[in-house]
Amino acid sequence: MSLIHRTAIVDPAAQLDASVEVGPYSIIGPHVVIGARTVVGPHVVIEGHTSIGEDNRFFQFSSIGAQPQDKKWAGEPTRLEIGHRNTIREFCTFNTGTAQDKGVTRLGDDNWMSAYVHLAHDCQVGSNTIFSNNAQLAGHVEVGDFAILSGFAGVHQFCKIGAHAFVGMYTSLTQDVPPFVLVNGNPAAARGVNVEGIKRRGFSRAQIDAIRAAYKIVYRNGLTLEEAKAALLGFDGGDGAAQVAAMRDFLGVATRGIVR
Repeated sequence: MSLIHRTAIVDPAAQLDASVEVGPYSIIGPHVVIGARTVVGPHVVIEGHTSIGEDNRFFQFSSIGAQPQDKKWAGEPTRLEIGHRNTIREFCTFNTGTAQDKGVTRLGDDNWMSAYVHLAHDCQVGSNTIFSNNAQLAGHVEVGDFAILSGFAGVHQFCKIGAHAFVGMYTSLTQDVPPFVLVNGNPAAARGVNVEGIKRRGFSRAQIDAIRAAYKIVYRNGLTLEEAKAALLGFDGGDGAAQVAAMRDFLGVATRGIVR
């Protein structure tokens, strides 16, 4: 018995593993590659130069791999890459990249993308993230592993969100968010360390204390960003040295300034 519904339209040039399921009225274009055990629900469109890994699930009415919403795009064969074990809920829109940047939009592994999430061109999203309903990324945004974006969070183009960060509901984000930091509001402001999140992921007390100390250096000591970078260079962090280094490294590549 075929796993592709009789009403689905799958281009003969598309490369689908034999175990892929495709639901009613879905459309899959010629440059699409889909890995084992991925389930494409009804009324899903997957097009463009799109590669999808194994064990993903796409719910109804999503648009995956459409051309970027960028007026500079001139038909270049840019790409969308999706990893393994992702859940993509209803009405998500993921676009391909642009020649002006990396040329590829990426989504890692084990992500939970709720309804109406938008990943614009050239976004780079890590693994184990959670995007709540209507979280929206403009072009060129980078999101680290285990980050959480709450409902209706909107992120300005070129912003970076560090690993384990938390962005609150309805937040309008126009600057970078360091790892482990919780932000919300309009304008967005840092509210502390995402303690609950890192506790759930098994961080030790020593690691959490080091992250809190690093947060204090950056946010509570009245330092400029450059002064905070220098102060973090002199802070070892003990058992939390890796987490302090992650904060320090992020500040070194932040391009839009950090949420204050």
